[in-house]
Amino acid sequence: MRLTIVAVGQHVPDWAQTAYDDYAKRFPPELKVELKAVKTEPRGSKTVETLYAAERKRIEAAIGTAARGTPRIVVLDERGTSLTTKALAQRLKGWQLEGDDVVLVIGGPDGLDPEFKAGAHERIRLSDLTLPHAMVRVLLIEQLYRAWSVNAGHPYHRE
Repeated sequence: MRLTIVAVGQHVPDWAQTAYDDYAKRFPPELKVELKAVKTEPRGSKTVETLYAAERKRIEAAIGTAARGTPRIVVLDERGTSLTTKALAQRLKGWQLEGDDVVLVIGGPDGLDPEFKAGAHERIRLSDLTLPHAMVRVLLIEQLYRAWSVNAGHPYHRE
């Protein structure tokens, strides 16, 4: 199984990239994690619908090159389902049993196209707080690693 994180925004601070890379390299070979950063549409005087459409095209292109077959699409959304670490671990286990690739999508500054979100298999949220996009990448990869560690009986997660 492969997990792909598609994130709108190509530039993150060095600390965020270092943290992301640290967690990404911890995953076992049977659970590959990849990041695909897509360009944020320049804002200017464009409508939000125009921004959504441009970023959606880039997201869909990244999904198309990331997955084998039809992947499960999971979007991060402030109105998505709130999960505990154990619940995320159960989701991860289910995804692994299904054998499909999973693509987790992080939107840009204006979020994601509403139709794209509605068409996703799942919508989850990381926090009730508004988080910087670089932090979201780090939190997501850390929580995915933590979920894996719960399922693997690894001592990383403690309760």
